[in-house]
Amino acid sequence: MTQTGGVLRRHPREVLPDAQSSAIALPVCDHYSGVEARMRKSLALQAELAAEFGAWVFDVTLDCEDGAPAGAEAEHAALVAELALGAAPGARVVARVHPVDHPAFEADVAAIAGRAGARLAHVMVPKVETVADVERAVRAVDAAGAPRLPLHVLIESPAAVHRAFDIAAHPRVQSLSFGLMDFVSAHGGAIPSGGMGVAGQFSHPLVVRAKLAIASAAHAHGKVPSHCVVTEFRDAGALRAAATRAAREFGYTRMWSIHPDQIRPILAAFAPAAEEVETAAQIVLAAQQADWAPISFGGQLHDRASYRYYWQVLERAHRTGQALPAEAAGYFAAADS
Repeated sequence: MTQTGGVLRRHPREVLPDAQSSAIALPVCDHYSGVEARMRKSLALQAELAAEFGAWVFDVTLDCEDGAPAGAEAEHAALVAELALGAAPGARVVARVHPVDHPAFEADVAAIAGRAGARLAHVMVPKVETVADVERAVRAVDAAGAPRLPLHVLIESPAAVHRAFDIAAHPRVQSLSFGLMDFVSAHGGAIPSGGMGVAGQFSHPLVVRAKLAIASAAHAHGKVPSHCVVTEFRDAGALRAAATRAAREFGYTRMWSIHPDQIRPILAAFAPAAEEVETAAQIVLAAQQADWAPISFGGQLHDRASYRYYWQVLERAHRTGQALPAEAAGYFAAADS
């Protein structure tokens, strides 16, 4: 409940529960790092931006798959657990473990989820091919003592794309990410190397098809589609263009970052426009004052279908650290207190 004009009115989260998908609850940026110095810097930057924006605007994923030196997987997993335990209170810290068929997978999960499971936001499992892979990961995480920990999965092959809807349907899967570079290389040269670049990944038909299939599968089951990396990390214009297309045209609500300079452009690209936030605040407030009955606003009829949309706009603005009108900020102060 919130109070408006001395009257207690039902909060949007009470009235529009079907609008509260995990796609809204997750930060829009997922930042990856695997080298110790960069992992520590990423966690420090996360805390700095949380203080600046008043919200945890990006996840930090500590990477075992690409970060662990060959032969030192156990030591790296122990380091990831140590860093997760030492992160700032409330910080959103994630571990990417090795694939389920890798010799280090079980040990990764036991070391990290077993020791620091309570501090993890989720576990990222790469190279998921089937629902059976998800089940194997679930069993390992549960055996480590973290039975409620969500899984994010990385779809990296044509066969996995084909099974994306079944994988997304699994109740422990919270998000599907697209592994662009492995997907391209899985085609044995049939997709040229340009398909891994900013231009090619938005134009080659097989890559576009895979992106759309993953986004559709995620949305069909109320999960989060997370867009792939932009390897041209020093090209700010290319990153902005890619993030904007991912968010506006391809249906993605989250995106990977592999360099600190990519985080703010991703936040900006996935944030709603200021005028849309203002409109959303006005419509949601008017709806609340009407006790969520249909209203007329700007000469248009609005009901719960559009209320859901505009509440999601406000949620996304909050998650990206955008300035909210006072009445909209009150929704989150009341709900998060």
